[in-house]
Amino acid sequence: MSSILTNTSAMNALQALRTVNSNLETSQDRISSGLKVSSGKDNAAYFQISETMKGDSSAFGSINEGLSLTKNSISTARLGAETIQDLSQQFLDKVAFAQGATGGHGEIENDLLELVKQMESTLSQSTFNGDDLLGADTYGSPATAGSIAAATGVLTATTGDATAGVARNVVTGVSRAGGTYAATTMVVDTHDMAELVADFKIIATAFETNATASTGAAFLSGALASTEGVVGNVTDIATKLGQAETAIEGQQEFLSALTDTLDTGVSAMIDADMEEEAARLQAYQVQQQLATQSLSIANQQPQNVLSLFQ
Repeated sequence: MSSILTNTSAMNALQALRTVNSNLETSQDRISSGLKVSSGKDNAAYFQISETMKGDSSAFGSINEGLSLTKNSISTARLGAETIQDLSQQFLDKVAFAQGATGGHGEIENDLLELVKQMESTLSQSTFNGDDLLGADTYGSPATAGSIAAATGVLTATTGDATAGVARNVVTGVSRAGGTYAATTMVVDTHDMAELVADFKIIATAFETNATASTGAAFLSGALASTEGVVGNVTDIATKLGQAETAIEGQQEFLSALTDTLDTGVSAMIDADMEEEAARLQAYQVQQQLATQSLSIANQQPQNVLSLFQ
């Protein structure tokens, strides 16, 4: 039955054209934005998961950048500690040389004091952005000056927090357990470098007087043992700071890999497949042309009714 009031064919063709136009618009949006899920209406589950993962990726990236400051502070302190360690070895060599020397103790004392000055200079310069990991008595009780026995060369070390070690908390990253962020820290337990430098100064001061006294042989033997103990503590600082720097580098490498993995996961969920969308766009454009032709044909059908009245 033909009707001039209701054109069913035109209605069907128009609905098909609307569907094609909608699909074409969706494909064009995906191509222009590069996303197949750009809002919650596209895919609520993927959108929520991807937004959470993008937040984690951004947070871990910021943490990684912040760790660079911590790493630079530790690296600066390690460089200073290693420099002082080299100077302390020279200090030890000169004290060892004095064991068999029959003279020249005044020159040895001058050399020892000069080495101490270089240690103090290195100590004052080993800071990064105001962070002083080798600083004096910053992390414990005030230091008490030590002394050395002239008769035996036994050192009473500068006391404070050097004897028990200085616990320096270094942030190494953030974990996300139970859906919340929590800082993870690394404790670097070292001696206080400033106190150890003070110990070297105690050994060097009046070195000639003590070495040339009647108990000089005993002093030199004891001073050598005391120096070896202080050098060992200096080496311990350099070693532990190096270990801390390596740990932070490992944490940074992990965070970089984790961030890349999160970004890849997000991409798999929400990024558009450009090859697929390009093929779809071509198909939809053809369908649009065919649907337009179909609608045009359907709209011409009522004209056929006129032939019945001729």
